[in-house]
Order: sequence, then structure tokens, then C-alpha cells
Amino acid sequence: MEERVKAVIDGITVGYSEHGNGTPLVFIHAFPLSKAMWEPQVDELKSTYRVITIDLGGHGESDIVPWNDSLDGYAKHIFRLLDHLEIDQAVFVGLSMGGYTLFSIYRHFSDRVKAMVLADTRAQADSKEGKVGRQSMADVAFKDGASAIADIMLPKLLAPSTLEHHPEMVEQIRQMILHTSTAGIVVDLVAMAARPDSTNLLSTITCPTLVLVGEEDQATPVAESQYMAQRIPGSTLVMIPQAGHLSNFEQPDTFNQAIQSFLKTHRLQSPA
Repeated sequence: MEERVKAVIDGITVGYSEHGNGTPLVFIHAFPLSKAMWEPQVDELKSTYRVITIDLGGHGESDIVPWNDSLDGYAKHIFRLLDHLEIDQAVFVGLSMGGYTLFSIYRHFSDRVKAMVLADTRAQADSKEGKVGRQSMADVAFKDGASAIADIMLPKLLAPSTLEHHPEMVEQIRQMILHTSTAGIVVDLVAMAARPDSTNLLSTITCPTLVLVGEEDQATPVAESQYMAQRIPGSTLVMIPQAGHLSNFEQPDTFNQAIQSFLKTHRLQSPA
């Protein structure tokens, strides 16, 4: 299947990529990035699966939708695209904010979730301090734009060793952030601060679930992933060495192998 990069849905331009055939794998990006963060997964998995990556509103090639300031709004945004692509069920992969969005997806559209991968994320809502931090970052975005957000976020997104030894990777992530609109950044922050606590949802999850986390993740530490894996029935936890918050980008081979093993174990691979 050829890649398509844009669709106009309800008058809104949605940026996405689509590669391959077979079981649909839908990837939901982190704050404040775009679908470009999933390139290492697209390259590896497109020969076996129908791989779809999506730009949330105000990111990458998607229009900003200012009134969609909740994770439920993001979830509906994703399913409008999947309906457009005539996809009834999929395996969903969400990292960080993408994981928060995946909880919203499961809460409202569980019948359409064949399986899910929760990567470098947490189930808890923001603390009072966390909400204040989101507001402070929104103020920085309004005042100084995406470049200032990049300066704040890069040390949170990448492991210290990546920051020190892989300047090319740091620059790739910086460019993704710089291509995110200020309005998109602010809407993300409002949505994340307002998200509900999902801890009670964990025990109700019945689809196959993989929990992934970089061992050096400072934004959502390993303990957060252990907490989720202990409460999601039958879930699998994989820790990724030498990776921070963007474990998929820092250690793509290990990340991809974990997903492929998970899909094979649960017989979710595409028919031969």
C-alpha cells in the first residue's frame, strides 16, 4: 500500500502516513513531537504490517483544532481518520502523551482495540505540582515559542548518554519540536493537565497489553511502568537499556523486537 500523507476530515487537514498491508498498527506520538518520531518503527514493521502514524492537531502536518483541548478530543480525532481508512480494529502504540491518549481510546472505544502498547507513560493524573508545571510551560510557549520548549524538553526526552554522544539524534528531536505550532503545544499542555486518573481503568483492560519503558526514563520512571504492568491482567513489561523517555527513538532495535515478539506471542501478526 502506498503512503498517503494528508486527508481532509470534517474540514480539518490531518497528517498521517500509511505503509504496508496486514494487521493495522496505529502509532500515537509524544509531546511535543509528531508522527516523524516513529520513523524507526515504520521502517522495520512496514514489510509485515499496515503501519499508520498520525499527527495530532497542531503537530506536523495536521491543522490545529483549538476547541479539542482534551485527550478525548484527540481520541475522536484518531478514530475519524481510522473510519476514513475503513479500519475497524487495530493494535495501538502510544508513547508518553500518546499513552495518555491510548487510555482515553480504551475508555471510549475498547471494542476497537485489538491490543495495545503503553510506552514510557503513566496511568496517574497530574499532581497539583504537575499541573502548575504544565501552566508554566504554556506561559513559556506563549512568550518564547517552540525553541524554548525544545530547550526545556530535550533533557527530559533523552537519556544523558544520548544527549552527550548523539548530537544528530538530539537535533532530529529538536527539529520535530520546532515544527510543532505554539498553539498545538499549549493545547497539549491543557489536555494533559486536565486528563483523568486512569489507575482504576488498569484492572479492566482485557486486551493483550505490552508495557515498555526506557531504563533511564526520568519523565515517567520505571516504577510507573511496573505499577501499570502489575495491575493490567496478563500484561508484559519490557525495560529497554540505555534509553530515556523516547525509548523507541534511542533504542529502536530493542523497541521493535519487543513489539514483534509481543505481536507474535498473541498471534497478532499478519497472515502469511
